[in-house]
Amino acid sequence: MAINRVMVIGAGQMGAGIAQVFAQNQFEVKLNDLAEDALTKGLSGIEKRLDRAVEKGKLSEQDKSQAWQNLSGTTDMNDAGACDLVIEAVVENMDVKTKLFKQLDDIVPAHTILATNTSSLPITEIAAATTRPSQVIGMHFMNPVPVMKLVEIIRALQTSDETYQVIEDTAKKVNKSPVEVNDFPGFVSNRVLMPMINEAIYTVYEGVASPEDVDTVMKLGTNHPMGPLTLADFIGLDTCLYIMEVLHDGFGDSKYRPCPLLRKYVKAGWIGKKSGRGFYSYEQ
Repeated sequence: MAINRVMVIGAGQMGAGIAQVFAQNQFEVKLNDLAEDALTKGLSGIEKRLDRAVEKGKLSEQDKSQAWQNLSGTTDMNDAGACDLVIEAVVENMDVKTKLFKQLDDIVPAHTILATNTSSLPITEIAAATTRPSQVIGMHFMNPVPVMKLVEIIRALQTSDETYQVIEDTAKKVNKSPVEVNDFPGFVSNRVLMPMINEAIYTVYEGVASPEDVDTVMKLGTNHPMGPLTLADFIGLDTCLYIMEVLHDGFGDSKYRPCPLLRKYVKAGWIGKKSGRGFYSYEQ
């Protein structure tokens, strides 16, 4: 099956980034959000990134124009009825996602594949909310989507080989490097990354070192391009906490227990760059 028309649901940072890479690679893309202002902001962000790519010589004016022509915005979920692939990139909440997938199941054609960009939630449970579980799969893009090459492709227990192959081929067509992953809490990337971030937070909590010094050790000592606490602020401390809770609940292992300092920061509303304050201040 060939994928030609794609809808991305959720016009936030991840959803807009996913829509952009599909539009730049000759797919007809609809970016959907229930909120008109969120949709406008998402489309504006794409336009700015395309303009910046032209300024840096990474994209021609013609390619930018073509990408923009391939892209449209909508607040009407029923527009998914004309799509071959729908990628969900809404809030990390199982109830919200299963409700959305049930709704999509009634709207899209029989051949359509439903994908979720969840970073940690079980694909098998999301698939079970539909009448087409063999056509449900995880496509976990990395942030920022236009830059990062990796896509974790997560099989639900029910995902068919045909669905997997179509999605692997599609990921390659948008110049991503797909990696096959089975359905376990946190998949691979967050199962490895989040405990490291959590442990970095523990070193601050226990007074071992300051956030700046922890990040310096990891950048200069292990050649990470960004320190774990800066990265946590960039991801969002609320998202980090949520993923740690998924890991802790999913495995029942104390090594995944979220650091109390992480919980405290989230309760304070200090959730990183998007709030202006996390382990660092971004208010300026």
